[in-house]
Amino acid sequence: MQINTPPRSKIRLTHRGRVALIATGAVVAAAAVAVPLLSINAGAGQSRPASLVIPEGWRATQVYQAVDKALALPTGTTKKSLGKAALKLPPEAGGNPEGYLFPAAYSLGKKTTPESLLSSMVDTANQRLNGGQVTAGAQRNALNFYQTITIASIVQAEAATKADMGKVARVIFNRLERGMPLQMDSTINYALNRFSVDTTERETKLNSPYNSYQRMGLPPTPIANPGEEAVRAAINPTPGDWLYFVTVKPGDTRFTANFKEHQRNVAEFNRNRKSAQATK
Repeated sequence: MQINTPPRSKIRLTHRGRVALIATGAVVAAAAVAVPLLSINAGAGQSRPASLVIPEGWRATQVYQAVDKALALPTGTTKKSLGKAALKLPPEAGGNPEGYLFPAAYSLGKKTTPESLLSSMVDTANQRLNGGQVTAGAQRNALNFYQTITIASIVQAEAATKADMGKVARVIFNRLERGMPLQMDSTINYALNRFSVDTTERETKLNSPYNSYQRMGLPPTPIANPGEEAVRAAINPTPGDWLYFVTVKPGDTRFTANFKEHQRNVAEFNRNRKSAQATK
């Protein structure tokens, strides 16, 4: 069912579901996005790290860079090895492992190669995620497994806390079911290969299949590599009628289906932000 929504020039969803008013073409959100740091465990006297830790929510490009660094390889080596890795990906992926480089700790040995590491990540994703519960959940939501991973990747990028993941997933489903664009800045950030909380009105008109302001439905691929909790949220979203959410302040994310209530939440968010800036 199509519902009436406010003009996009007035209000929109931003990264992590925050909503900000567009004043002069620039959009501000509540907090900066912290790009996660590579975590490597090294043993004494070892020439290379003993393990490589891939955090939840990393993009494939970050994983490639981390593998290059961990194995002391020239930049770009791991990405170039994709064709030789023979990864067990679904046909929908088209050879792109985004969404299937499972966040976990991976041992590094003398014979570890980029191909073996990437294969291990994809195999782990298939083992941990491609079970009966996930498949049944996807079917229950009239989705295939790849679409479920795509939703989980957006949830991973947008939810401020793990406790919010189920609600964020519900917002995604509610918008899809009502024929509304997702309007998630995380998808635009992916298209632009950046991590930012500032998105201009011009960028919301970006000609990209990942622009969830201009394109209906899901992006063509996952936008990150989600963890198990984000996947669980994608197959079993929290019941609710929410269409909007905004993090008013740290630890206080508010979900609503009422646009006027949402406007009040946004106004409070803007007041909190202004107050915080004034005390700096």
